[in-house]
Amino acid sequence: MTAGLNSKLWLPANWPAPANVHAGTSRRQGGISQGVYASLNLAMHVGDDPPAVIENRCRLGLPTEPIWLNQVHGLSVVNAGRALAERSEQDIEADAAYADVGGVICAVLTADCLPLLLCDRAGRRVAAVHAGWRGLAAGIIDRAVTSLQLPGEQLLAWLGPAIGPNAYEVGEEVREAFLRLDADARTAFRLSRPGHWWMDIYQLARQQLVQRGVDEVYGGDHCTWQEADRFYSYRRDGMTGRMASVIWFDSNGT
Repeated sequence: MTAGLNSKLWLPANWPAPANVHAGTSRRQGGISQGVYASLNLAMHVGDDPPAVIENRCRLGLPTEPIWLNQVHGLSVVNAGRALAERSEQDIEADAAYADVGGVICAVLTADCLPLLLCDRAGRRVAAVHAGWRGLAAGIIDRAVTSLQLPGEQLLAWLGPAIGPNAYEVGEEVREAFLRLDADARTAFRLSRPGHWWMDIYQLARQQLVQRGVDEVYGGDHCTWQEADRFYSYRRDGMTGRMASVIWFDSNGT
């Protein structure tokens, strides 16, 4: 498990990370947003009332403000500590952030896409990754693992809440994109109807992590589409809020 997160607002990462590493995904309840954004929406870009989002972020109980990213389903990975030092934490266009400095919180926002959190066994490097299907097919996991500058065998991974394999229907072009990368990706797809497939985004992420030597992969047991009371889902609701998945480590080792 992980420490440092209020369980009423957070789903803590269930993994054997070092004790000084804190990680998890926010739940959708506990905020002040109204209507389709009810209630703990943490995204500024979805049309919610900005003061409500600011209050929601304050309620998270985090020790400092995370580095919020402008996610574009791309391959950019930023050094969160450097971004904080340069005071450029707003509107950073990237889909992953890593930190090698204690107290710097990496974060990604999701509502069906896969939030992937990484840490090393020593508790001195962490990363948060926004991994939708486009990012996975383009190689965002490879970029994120590379940014930590450690062999995969020294890393742990946690797969936060994403849309599950019984709810994520994609077209043939999505399946072909993954098969071009790895023939074994076929095991992550089940035919739903002619030209359409149920896709297991968790399995695709696990396969890519193992290919990079990251054998200790945890999580991947939720479905944002099915668990409407706990998580936002863009595919289910269209206009909706976003959860935050965060990770940081204490530099003092506690």
